[in-house]
Amino acid sequence: MSRSISSKAPLLITPKALQNLRSTPSANVNILDASWFMPNSPRNASNEFVERHIPSSRYLDLDEVAAPNEIGLKHMMPRAQVFSDALEKFGITPTCHVILYDSQGIFSAPRALFMFRSFGHEKSSVLDGGLPGWEMEGLPTETGPANEIPRSKYPAPTLVSENLRNYEQMVDNAAKDPLDPLAEIVLDARSHGRFIGLDPEPRAGLSSGHIPRSFSLPFNAFLQTNPTPNSEKTFTTFLSPNELRRKLVDAVGTEYAQLILEGKRGVTTTCGSGMTAGVLWLGLKLIKESTSVSLYDESWTGYASRSQSKIDKNVS
Repeated sequence: MSRSISSKAPLLITPKALQNLRSTPSANVNILDASWFMPNSPRNASNEFVERHIPSSRYLDLDEVAAPNEIGLKHMMPRAQVFSDALEKFGITPTCHVILYDSQGIFSAPRALFMFRSFGHEKSSVLDGGLPGWEMEGLPTETGPANEIPRSKYPAPTLVSENLRNYEQMVDNAAKDPLDPLAEIVLDARSHGRFIGLDPEPRAGLSSGHIPRSFSLPFNAFLQTNPTPNSEKTFTTFLSPNELRRKLVDAVGTEYAQLILEGKRGVTTTCGSGMTAGVLWLGLKLIKESTSVSLYDESWTGYASRSQSKIDKNVS
């Protein structure tokens, strides 16, 4: 199958725009709830989907639509057949416009979009503000499990392998001279405290710190926190492209930011397990869609789990 299997859609879509698409039969929209929570969270995304979701949506389990990993990591990029099999069960065809959302606003849906785009399904978008943003607009939800639908046909696509980085590539990149134009700039989406080794990792026994020569850019720096009326709950949406650009400059400096956006230096995003690295990936694409951005699938858990890894805990 060719690299691009569907016409391109906006990376980000508003709740009102989605509602307009839902009321347009020719739009051929398929909505997926890609909510995910940390393993130590008491919340359960599958149960919450049954309790409340956008009408006609289905639940995408990112830990299930995934590849096995040699050190047991979850939600790794799936093989093409696993991806296509999941889409067939959802009734999705290569021409569907797939809308991805999560229940925190912006958290795990960008990782799902990264998966779709990496398999060439460019007619895919993230719902800005997710389920809470949808509800803020007074739009309807429904309860109960998703209805049974006929299985579709979705030929196994080809993975855009240059979108992903593995452990060996990250080690090789860290050994390069930072001034080498072939050295990719690594952006770490974890909290700054974990990045500099002061705060513990949520996974027991895993050292905090960072990959040498990487930069700290916590994923929530790219997001705006919004209040929910008559509630203490909040939800997130993306900052504007100009604000995202300023956050990038704050993290890497004006010179590196310019090289990134001019396409003269590639970028790799990383986080704890490959989930919120998707937020940085999407944020960089919102600044300039042609920006060359890859994602380290195993991220910090995979890197720090290997005893031979060099771990930096310097503040600068």
